[in-house]
Amino acid sequence: MSDQNPVFIPGPTNIPDRLRRALQVQTRDHRAPDFVDTLAPVLSGIKTVLNTTDGNVVTFPSTGTGGWEAAITNTLSPGDRVLVARYGMFSHRWIDLCQRHGLDVRIIETDWGAGAPADRFEEELRADTGHRIKAVLVTHNETATGVLSDISAVRRAMDMAGHPALLFVDAVSSLASVPFRMDDWGVDIVVSGSQKGFMLTTGMAILGVSPKALGAIETARLPRTFFDFRDMMGANARGGFPYTPPLQLIYGMRESLNMLFEEGLENVYARHNRLAEGVRRAVDAWGLKLVAKSPELYSDTVSAIYVPDGFDSNALTDHAFHAYDVSFGIGLGEMNGRAFRIGHLGSLTDVMVLSGLATIEMAMADLNYPIRLGSGVAAAQEYLRRPAQAAAKSAA
Repeated sequence: MSDQNPVFIPGPTNIPDRLRRALQVQTRDHRAPDFVDTLAPVLSGIKTVLNTTDGNVVTFPSTGTGGWEAAITNTLSPGDRVLVARYGMFSHRWIDLCQRHGLDVRIIETDWGAGAPADRFEEELRADTGHRIKAVLVTHNETATGVLSDISAVRRAMDMAGHPALLFVDAVSSLASVPFRMDDWGVDIVVSGSQKGFMLTTGMAILGVSPKALGAIETARLPRTFFDFRDMMGANARGGFPYTPPLQLIYGMRESLNMLFEEGLENVYARHNRLAEGVRRAVDAWGLKLVAKSPELYSDTVSAIYVPDGFDSNALTDHAFHAYDVSFGIGLGEMNGRAFRIGHLGSLTDVMVLSGLATIEMAMADLNYPIRLGSGVAAAQEYLRRPAQAAAKSAA
């Protein structure tokens, strides 16, 4: 029965039964005339989630990492300079990918637990009077630290510097879970994936591409074949794919978008905020600290939590798995052994989150953490029951 337990990792997330059924479709001809009826609503729905009217949606059978590679290979050339801050494992991995492609990567080293340093981006861009920097790369939601960065602040910094660089954003663990405003924030390429807020299996890289970014394709000289925007967009415009598509995932994405729109995107975002705050109340009751340095940085999709001195976070997550058959996020990079993570995104309810808090609380008690059993769960319960209390008062 343990396979019925939800996971509390920041992705891949729990797959609702409705989506599992949507994935179980028979093979169809992706070159048939009616394939466009399947694909077009998916591309249109993703545009709605991105909040873009000007941008184009491009998908690939891949992961977020493939999306990163698609972003840079379609717009940049060997030796081009990019500006990026390193403040977590995923910004670090994007840096590594750029370096392997022969780009000149200018790195702003930033404390893990901090967010994207808009002020330092502005300084670097102001100093770049020759406009050698071609792109600024930002991780919206850093899952290693539970930090959500302010993309609008980065755009303001770029505008204040009067710099023409492209703005690329990794929204793999934020899109469809927290608000994203591609057009308002002036994002040129946003990268996401199917396995987090969209509640599907891994395997679809999702990109929003601005007209400015599409224009950069004409001069970009990094090699690309599988990830060529022009091939994909040209085939999509004719109702098809340039190669064999991930048909089951396309059907799943269509149903995922239906679920998100039925709940209402604002309600989806409110649910994630409520669940995240319930987790944060539990962390405070345990006497533990979040890795995110200040409340405005708190992520609504994942909380990274420091363990007390003298404890090993890996031993905690291992024990939770072996004793209770429940997975929590391990500490990554600088957080390895120092912090564990509770993912609270995708297909989760108040009741499911309470079960996760109870489980990790039992695991901490088993390992003699200085916590009081039940304290975190009670704090989360007090917060999460408020809507029900209000409804009961209204009914009375």
